[in-house]
Amino acid sequence: MFRFLEEKFVPVAARVGNQRHLVAIRDGFITIMPLTIVGSLAVLINNLPIDFYQNALDSIWKHETWTQWGGNMWGATFGIISLLLAFSIAYNLAKGYDKDGLAAGVISLSSYMTFGTFGEGGLTGLTTGTGGIFIAIIIALLSTEVFCRLSGNRRLLIKMPDGVPPAVSKSFAALLPAIITIGVFALVRTIISAGFDIPDIVGSFYATIQEPFMGLTNTWIAALLLAFIPTFLWTLGVHGANIIEPFMQSINLPAIDANVAAISAGKAAPYIVNKPFFDAFINMGGSGTTIALIIAIFIIARKNKQYNTVGKLSAAPGIFNINEPLLFGLPIVLNPILFVPFILTPMINVTIAFFATKWGWVPAAIVAPPWTTPPIINGFLATQSWRGAVLSFVLIVVAVCIYLPFLAMANRVAKQEEKQEEKRDAELEAQNVEV
Repeated sequence: MFRFLEEKFVPVAARVGNQRHLVAIRDGFITIMPLTIVGSLAVLINNLPIDFYQNALDSIWKHETWTQWGGNMWGATFGIISLLLAFSIAYNLAKGYDKDGLAAGVISLSSYMTFGTFGEGGLTGLTTGTGGIFIAIIIALLSTEVFCRLSGNRRLLIKMPDGVPPAVSKSFAALLPAIITIGVFALVRTIISAGFDIPDIVGSFYATIQEPFMGLTNTWIAALLLAFIPTFLWTLGVHGANIIEPFMQSINLPAIDANVAAISAGKAAPYIVNKPFFDAFINMGGSGTTIALIIAIFIIARKNKQYNTVGKLSAAPGIFNINEPLLFGLPIVLNPILFVPFILTPMINVTIAFFATKWGWVPAAIVAPPWTTPPIINGFLATQSWRGAVLSFVLIVVAVCIYLPFLAMANRVAKQEEKQEEKRDAELEAQNVEV
């Protein structure tokens, strides 16, 4: 089975993982990651549920003052996330075509704005914030495709004299492609608005497509798939987290934003499935909840030289959710024994975490800490509750229990192979002595 998957499936998965548009979306989100962390910090500042912390800040500033500070940080990050993505995704896609990324980013942002403004030309929080993410992604990809093809046409190139500064020459080289690209998107928006009487395209798209789609991804079945796909791909040596990252991010930021808004209004958080949910409860130690595998190695496989060495080397990175040393050191990749718990553990943990959240035992994730935040701490920060930390701990214990029997089996197989190798070496040595 592994040979078949390696020969037939892995090349396809590798091509998907390296697909130019998916890479551009992934890199676009990675580009703005510092800002999403700052935005999460703002939520943390305003909502950390520790009375001492809240009272201390109230004694320094008025409550409205320091919460306004956090709100201003949020407005400068999550509040303009669609605008940032319209630029960053286009920039990375154009770079993939070896074109002018800066021009492509600016043109994409302008093209998105043709869809984002309405009425007197005003912008809404839905347009600039997480509500416009899907349209921003679509327009970034389409506008960059149009721009890159037009910029390759010599008849549309305005050449400047040699003495003109390079920055000016680049601007004029992009002038005609920019006019055509932005003009096309403005025309499409005009036709939609006039022909279908839709003044707020972003709001209408959010209400009819983006929000229902996020609802579909907010189910237990969807959570199981999101837990299965990256680990399955990893067992074949393909970076599953990178492949699924664009999808995760597209549902992640709107879900967090909706959860924060609901909690601020005194309502229940509507979305369970988002990236901090997975980081806090599923990807502890990395894909496959491999922090538990490291613990299991220290419990029953310390006498196995290979496992013990790899476990020690993987412990420090594993605390910060980096597990490549473990994946390729044991290995887990193409391992017929360890691939079973590697896939099974996240699916069991996501089930426990999903229903624990659904039934109100643990709050929904509303903050996105950096993905390198250590397990248990991540659970507390993401949910703003000690119950999130407890759930993380419980899931690690569950994961250790799943890994232990499979690791014991793999350890026995490794010992048998080691004895067979020693026996072969002894036989070869005896033959050499006779000769």
